[in-house]
Amino acid sequence: MIFQELLQNIEKQTQQFDTISGDRKLQLEQLSGYIQQKYADGETPKLIVICTHNSRRSHLGQLWLAAAADYYQLPKLETFSGGTEATAFHPNAIAAVRRIGFKANIAEQAKNPVYHIQWHSGQEAYQAFSKRFEDNPNPTEAFAAIMVCSEADEGCPFVPGTDFRIALPFDDPKAFDGTSQEAAKYDERCKQIGTEMLYVLSKVSKV
Repeated sequence: MIFQELLQNIEKQTQQFDTISGDRKLQLEQLSGYIQQKYADGETPKLIVICTHNSRRSHLGQLWLAAAADYYQLPKLETFSGGTEATAFHPNAIAAVRRIGFKANIAEQAKNPVYHIQWHSGQEAYQAFSKRFEDNPNPTEAFAAIMVCSEADEGCPFVPGTDFRIALPFDDPKAFDGTSQEAAKYDERCKQIGTEMLYVLSKVSKV
């Protein structure tokens, strides 16, 4: 079962779909259609969320897609994240996912730490760390590439192995690091990404 605090926040965010613009909904529904088609073809949808450093937005997108799949009780769906370069899952982004209800514990302390993240009880922890989009355990064929920053979309015009690519950029909360607005802006971005990923999967029916 999804953790209670996270579940309450998910339910609040599903009431915010009307805050998404019509044009943005049309973009998001392209991703919904890709997922639906994979299910219709008897395949497991594989989704990798990509930004430049795999430090903030790509992790948020991946975690929200995974939690949303559980919330909507969709069949198996595999989610991943990666960057055009590897850095580290930023502590401010970790703090934001904790505040909204995910459990995130550090499993390996290093320059590029490994975190164990959970969104429901009894779950085998997901290992989150920064990596390039082509690094293990990311898929190498028949997957959707979701580009969540304009820099990654422009700097990586070709993603080998993908059978669907979509640009869904979000503003980078990094701009507020070290300011009085830091936590509020990370929470804002976390909720925005969550709302949009929930919308994507709300449009996918079980088959």
